[in-house]
Amino acid sequence: MANFAYNISKGEIKNYCRLAAANDALILVPLETSGIQADASLMVYTTLSALLAASNNEQTTIGRKTITSVTITVDNVNNRTDVDFADPVWASATGNNISDLVVCYDPDTTAGTDTTVIPLTHHDFSIAPNGTDITGEVTTGGFARFQ
Repeated sequence: MANFAYNISKGEIKNYCRLAAANDALILVPLETSGIQADASLMVYTTLSALLAASNNEQTTIGRKTITSVTITVDNVNNRTDVDFADPVWASATGNNISDLVVCYDPDTTAGTDTTVIPLTHHDFSIAPNGTDITGEVTTGGFARFQ
């Protein structure tokens, strides 16, 4: 599960994951280890551009991934809802070390900018790209759970 949900997205993540708009998407943004802020500082950002304008660096060598195959599972037995997605793969990944992945909602993939991209959840993901494939599995149980 996520280390935390960004304040701006609390209570809205399931709605964003439904991807109801014509050109919206969930994206996965890798953050470099160098310069990363503490969780308490990170969770207050309301846009991806604000998060990256601080000391947090996007690992652009491997780049962002569009998340596919989003599943929302209502579990009435355990009184919760789980949200998950297919684990993206970065082939032959190189570049600076990564410490975190951010799942974001992009409301308009055709004309939007990072000023409209909303950070949803933040996940520890410590890896040193070395030319091999990297699978972006944020957790085995899904990326978000609501109880």
